Amino acid sequence: MSAQFITDENGQRVAVVLPVADYEELLEDVADLAAVAERREEERISLAEVKQRLIADGLLPS
Repeated sequence: MSAQFITDENGQRVAVVLPVADYEELLEDVADLAAVAERREEERISLAEVKQRLIADGLLPS
């Protein structure tokens, strides 16, 4: 990430300029974290169950 900082008269950072690609990547990270937070209370299933479901759906070979 190649950020540029804008500072005030005291040298304190007050803003940042990011390349668009870096900004979009950060937005994706925020969206992922929001999804995790929303699903925090959902029932958890084991890895074995996930594999069984993927095999049943034809997404993994048996």
